Amino acid sequence: MALRQIMLAKNIEAAEKRLGELRAKDGEFETREKELETSIGEAKTDEERKAVEDEVEKFTKEREAHEAARSKAEEDLDGLKDELRKLNEKEPQRRSAGMRNREGEEFAEIREGINEFVRSKGQLRDGFTSVEGGALIPEELLAPQKKPEEEVDLRNYVKVVSVNSANGKYPVISKSNGKMNTVEELAANPKLANPVIEEIDYKIATRRGYIPISQEMIDDANYDVTDLIRDEINSQSLNTSNADIAAKLKTAPAKEVTGIDGVKDLVNKEIKKVYPVKFIVSSSLYAEWDKLKDKNGRYLMQDSITASSGKMILGREVVVLDDDLIGTAKGDLVGFVGDAKSFVTFFDRKRTSVEWVDNQIYGKLLAGIVRYDVRTTDTDAGFYITYRNEAGQVEGA
Repeated sequence: MALRQIMLAKNIEAAEKRLGELRAKDGEFETREKELETSIGEAKTDEERKAVEDEVEKFTKEREAHEAARSKAEEDLDGLKDELRKLNEKEPQRRSAGMRNREGEEFAEIREGINEFVRSKGQLRDGFTSVEGGALIPEELLAPQKKPEEEVDLRNYVKVVSVNSANGKYPVISKSNGKMNTVEELAANPKLANPVIEEIDYKIATRRGYIPISQEMIDDANYDVTDLIRDEINSQSLNTSNADIAAKLKTAPAKEVTGIDGVKDLVNKEIKKVYPVKFIVSSSLYAEWDKLKDKNGRYLMQDSITASSGKMILGREVVVLDDDLIGTAKGDLVGFVGDAKSFVTFFDRKRTSVEWVDNQIYGKLLAGIVRYDVRTTDTDAGFYITYRNEAGQVEGA
């Protein structure tokens, strides 16, 4: 690939990231718009109406600026993609041996090295990086070809921090308490200038999952072993990290709420506005909410193109998990309400590997290994709710 095309690909990646950030803010504006509608209805005095009017004017200007920025970002991205497409069309169909993609050659060599490592029961170690006797799998090789749409990865909803050591401390400043002070206030009380920083200890743990591959499969098959390893490691890693993150979400302060009005009160009164609230709920609770209607007969649960899960209620994204993952049993009407990104931090060691391990029955088994830790970092960021419907039921029966 020519240097110009490489640079364009990099610029496209940056433009897509920028556009994604702007599109993510669409939901925030929808939420603010609903809040302003409520404020307009509740304004009684001239002073209150004037205050709301000023907020509406400010909101309108901010949204117009946001929409203009988003449109500009979309145009820029389209332009970059069009330019890259035209350059690719001019690219010769065949390249000389000296012009072949070096990166592709390197990955092909790594893939073949890992295949030989597996087939030789760990005896051949050429063409890839080994870690403590195992084969280090590059993250690029672990990326699945296509994720199922219904698959939920909780790592996308919490803060992920890459770490290079097995243990350490991570500083956290409470989101709900941070504010600026005037020079006069600082002069009168210099301690105000010192932020309250809590250090969270993390300790990376190694997790193993056995990959079901037999010697007969290795001997008889000519397929790419790395494909099998990749799919199984991705599946086991996702299930494991989801379970560990959900376990932390379940430690949030417990709260019982009755009906959708109880949920509204929790969001509006109990959680500080600095936290962007999402609902991470059991499938039974989702099913309960999915049947709710307003006084005009319209369903409260709405489809959303801005929410990554595709669903929103009360202007907030709804993420659905299996009952026994976010709860304890089938039928549990439970979930986390709040800002999971502030509540939980995922410390990622980013070292995924495979190695052959001894087994007393099968002789040797192939083991996939991931390393990370999950910690609660801000307990003010949300609640773990048990939902009761208007009839007082807590189960989906």
